[in-house]
Amino acid sequence: QVMLIESGGRSVQAGDSLRLTCATSGATFSESVLGWFRQVPGNEHEFVGAVAWSGGDTAYGDSVKGRATISRDSAKKSVYLQMSSLKPEDTGNYHCAAAPTNYESLHGSWNEYNYWGQGTQVTVSA
Repeated sequence: QVMLIESGGRSVQAGDSLRLTCATSGATFSESVLGWFRQVPGNEHEFVGAVAWSGGDTAYGDSVKGRATISRDSAKKSVYLQMSSLKPEDTGNYHCAAAPTNYESLHGSWNEYNYWGQGTQVTVSA
């Protein structure tokens, strides 16, 4: 059974930094892409960033570019999202998601990912 479990979300002040973790199990994503998306009630999933498990290439959404860094640890089967200079508009439920095997796009839409975690809430206060 494939599982993605996010952690690290919390309430912070604008300007703070935090790191989210996505722990994976039940599958090897060596030939795939893992992405981070965020959602607020009433809105679709917003692309935050993605990483190619093999090679480590990354891509980021325009709203977080320059403030977010995605990395992965193959030994721990985990993906991390480091965010700095947080803004109130970064508030949302952050999900990690895994794309199908051999998926290569780093800019895919949320509906191209087929495994999702439950999410971890990030709240940024002004």
